[in-house]
Amino acid sequence: MNAIALIPARWASTRLPGKPLADICGKPMIWWVHNRVSEVAEIAEVIVATDDERIVDACEVFGIKCTLTRDDHPDHISRIHEVSENIDADFYICVNGDEPLIDPVMIRRVIPLTSVSPNSPYFQGTFRTLASPAEAIDPNNIKLVLAHEGRCLYLSRTPIPHPQGNLAFNYLKYVGIECFNKAALDFFVSAPKGMLEATEDIDHLRFIENGVAISFIEVDSDSISVDTQKDLDFVRSVIGEDIEKEERTL
Repeated sequence: MNAIALIPARWASTRLPGKPLADICGKPMIWWVHNRVSEVAEIAEVIVATDDERIVDACEVFGIKCTLTRDDHPDHISRIHEVSENIDADFYICVNGDEPLIDPVMIRRVIPLTSVSPNSPYFQGTFRTLASPAEAIDPNNIKLVLAHEGRCLYLSRTPIPHPQGNLAFNYLKYVGIECFNKAALDFFVSAPKGMLEATEDIDHLRFIENGVAISFIEVDSDSISVDTQKDLDFVRSVIGEDIEKEERTL
């Protein structure tokens, strides 16, 4: 099995322009993400996929393999597909470029343990249980509704399901680790965007709206995606504390 990891890194961001190069304890955010992903022995190669020369230049400084993609991709899956057209692999593991606290153990969880047909679209993502009501109502946290064996019924920025008749459930949050085969990437870029995807602004709904089953597996993760300055400050404090602990043990 040949699995490669791709880290999409887009320069434009409404809240934090240039986010992949945001400084975290002396190194850009993309370095921290790449460093975590590189710890996964099952991944043959780690590549940053970006639309901006400034990110390419930064990757070169730190010896990170990087490929420059088109700058008109509407979503990260399309960017991964462009890379898949030039690099062959059985599986393309996508790790969001804004999760510098991602745990390598969690990345391993998404890699299939059994054989998968290369001719049928295959997608598996990851999720965790939300810890607080504040997380549940935050539209930046994508919530999942799952059926048996992790089969995804729906994704939403709204807290779902609605607790009308039962409170005995937990809200589930999408975590930015994904696994695609080439057939899934080809399907995504050829399938039409539906009303649900356009309304929720969630890429993965394209699979569901076009009749392709996708699944999610649970991970025990406290990673956060850096979407705001507050998130960035929090990540800096966590990594800074880890560095101080390591220095005290030397």
